[in-house]
Amino acid sequence: MKIERLIKINILLWGALVIFLAVFLLRPKKAETENGVGGAIRAEELVIPALDEEVFNFELEGIPEPEEFSRPHVLTFSSYTMEKGDIVGNIAIRTGLNEDTIISVNNIKNTRLMQIGQVIKIPNQDGIYYSVKSGETLESIAEKYNTSVAHIKTANELFSDSVPANTSLFIPGAKLDWTSRQEINGDLFIWPTSGRISSPYGYRIAPFAGVRMFHTGVDIAAPMGSPIKAAMAGRVTQVGNDESWGNFVVVSHHSGYRTFYAHMSVVRVKEGAYVETGGRIGDVGSTGLSTGPHVHFTVYKNGVTVNPLSLMRN
Repeated sequence: MKIERLIKINILLWGALVIFLAVFLLRPKKAETENGVGGAIRAEELVIPALDEEVFNFELEGIPEPEEFSRPHVLTFSSYTMEKGDIVGNIAIRTGLNEDTIISVNNIKNTRLMQIGQVIKIPNQDGIYYSVKSGETLESIAEKYNTSVAHIKTANELFSDSVPANTSLFIPGAKLDWTSRQEINGDLFIWPTSGRISSPYGYRIAPFAGVRMFHTGVDIAAPMGSPIKAAMAGRVTQVGNDESWGNFVVVSHHSGYRTFYAHMSVVRVKEGAYVETGGRIGDVGSTGLSTGPHVHFTVYKNGVTVNPLSLMRN
């Protein structure tokens, strides 16, 4: 009997404890009642916080701001195989890069020579490669391309400010200079006259000597007296007459370029004159060793002849 009474007493005590805890935990807290969460509140006590930046800072948490996408990254590459109809311009659009970037990282010398099936590198950011010259520093290179030393070091994974000459650095955000871009795209010069190419650049059988010789330019056949125009703006550095070339003009341009125009019937410029692109410098003729009215047109780059066709605008 005593054991049964003890059990009943224990049950009653535990039941009372449970009821007490339930009432205590479920009662409204004074603080909640005062701030309106758990009880009534008068209208005059309602305070709406100002909509300042602090209140809405949470909206940007975890979401990268636009500049995050332009911050420097370690340079990495994916690859792309060129298909029919591909040109640098549409590849740049599809990849979100600029044309200069694709040209530079793939060391493209002439965009017109790119072929179907050619595999090219696609970097994860815009920029170009630059070969460090003797005496240059990361600071001077960064200043030249309007970027920062930190950006260059990040992209190239450099841990020192010292870079030896001839080091190839990727410069984030940099672009090619105008001349280099025009050279690579074949848009540097205009045609000096309208006509047809009667003799291309390269080896040929010389019409007067009858032997295989290297032709240093292109011959453009055109009607006698047709205007001959400067292929690019520059300074007239030589005007003369030669037994082989007849009346000729030499124009010096920027970036080490010179153009040579020969067999003119009339020369219309003087040495030292500045000519604009398309400015008339003479007329088509057949002076010197010539088989008919035409202009012989040669392009020199740093004193060496190059094929004009690779540099002419369409």
